[in-house]
Amino acid sequence: MAGDWFERALGVIPGGVNSPVRAFGSVGGQPFFTTRAEGAHLYDTNGNRYLDYVQSWGAVILGHAHPAVVEAIAQAATRGTSYGTPTTAEVELAEAIRERMPALEKIRLVSSGTEAAMTAVRLARGATGRAKIVKLAGCYHGHLDALLVAAGSGVATLGLPGSAGVTAGTVADTIVCPYNDLDAVDAAFAEHGDDIAALLVEPVAANMGLVAPLPGYLQGLAERCRRHGALFVVDEVITGFRVARGGAQALYDLRPDLTIFGKVAGGGLPLAGLGGRADVMDHLAPLGPVYQAGTLSGNPLATAAGLATLSVLDDAAYGRITQSARRLAEGLSVALETSGVVATVTQVATLVGVFFGPAVHDYESAKTADHERYARFFHGLLERGVYFAPSGYETLFCGLAHDDTTIDETVAAAFAVAATL
Repeated sequence: MAGDWFERALGVIPGGVNSPVRAFGSVGGQPFFTTRAEGAHLYDTNGNRYLDYVQSWGAVILGHAHPAVVEAIAQAATRGTSYGTPTTAEVELAEAIRERMPALEKIRLVSSGTEAAMTAVRLARGATGRAKIVKLAGCYHGHLDALLVAAGSGVATLGLPGSAGVTAGTVADTIVCPYNDLDAVDAAFAEHGDDIAALLVEPVAANMGLVAPLPGYLQGLAERCRRHGALFVVDEVITGFRVARGGAQALYDLRPDLTIFGKVAGGGLPLAGLGGRADVMDHLAPLGPVYQAGTLSGNPLATAAGLATLSVLDDAAYGRITQSARRLAEGLSVALETSGVVATVTQVATLVGVFFGPAVHDYESAKTADHERYARFFHGLLERGVYFAPSGYETLFCGLAHDDTTIDETVAAAFAVAATL
């Protein structure tokens, strides 16, 4: 039984989970424990099957246990799981990523998005000789101390402004501005421009729910960074290789100085990275004085999974996934509207978000959504075999495994649940 497993987990793991949002903290109840996954479905310890729109938080865009990825990992494992030496697959994956994102002239592979963001901040400071970092409220860049303020995602889910253990000194050089507000960024640069090393942004905010950038917003951020000599850092851990072949920077015609990526690039295994202008990246050791290292960085299993995943993702694949996301968003909108529920369903390419309330454009407005009603919606769907993100601050992920049948099943469940709200 799932409850038995949760009790066992509570005895050996803080909160019973190894990542806070899995604990169902904002929706209530106990999490189920997954035994296996295939395509668009998860299976739990009670034998239940769920249509899955979390998809390992966006990492498994091809669907769970995709044959090409499973075969690539299996073949790589027969040759060894980690060497501690350079490998040809690291080079091949970096080349495949650069071909899709030309702004990434050089690339450093790491093991997690947090590690990539930490490296980006250190590199920006080392390359510019400046101290301060600008981040946007509600954008999540991992749990490094300097950026764990107004961070959205799991922090928002738990109702925390930041985190215990993050000292005032650690965040003294972090400037927080509202998302979608260029005037606030102008004010930050006016006061601190000569000491701002970088501005970090999720090009599509996907950790306060799904919030799209206003027209011209991202281009405005890039222009202000150029004008003041700061690095423009785009966090594509979620959007990279998910919203389009070239990520959000292709959708919005951006050329960042640095890009953070992860999730899809690792094919469901631990892999992330940082790439950008060669003159900036060359500040990293062993060429430059900015130190970064990792025993498992670019390990052979993750690079094999990443290469296999990217090989499947052509423009036609993104077209199919985007169409599934559109069908889901439209179906959810009609289901909620028909039931008289005030809600806003957002969609950007392959991503979908649900807010119970009026339109959202930043973190403050995301916090005013009815998260208690989202919890009821979540549990109603779960009882009908549909697994949405267990937090109204997260995003729904469609993938290649979500076909018309699965979308129709989901929308039918949404109609049934919406009628009870």
